[in-house]
Amino acid sequence: MVKRKKPIRKCIVTGEAKEKKELIRIVRDPDGHVFVDHTGKKNGRGAYLTNDEQCFIKAKKTDALSRHLNVKVSPEDYNRLLDERERGRT
Repeated sequence: MVKRKKPIRKCIVTGEAKEKKELIRIVRDPDGHVFVDHTGKKNGRGAYLTNDEQCFIKAKKTDALSRHLNVKVSPEDYNRLLDERERGRT
């Protein structure tokens, strides 16, 4: 049996490469809506953030998601994404 490699992704804030399951995927759909993708498989442009509140706060401060997703992400959107991240934790 061949052991598969685990997918590695890079956090857009810290620059750290981590296993995909350790990060949160933020997606911009074709209509320009930005949301947390808990499945990691939704269609759209994605960016990964470390699953940590401080990382989300730093992303908001530097407006990192707007640059990576090529859409304007408002401070309210960042707050909503942080809430979605909290609700998605198990």
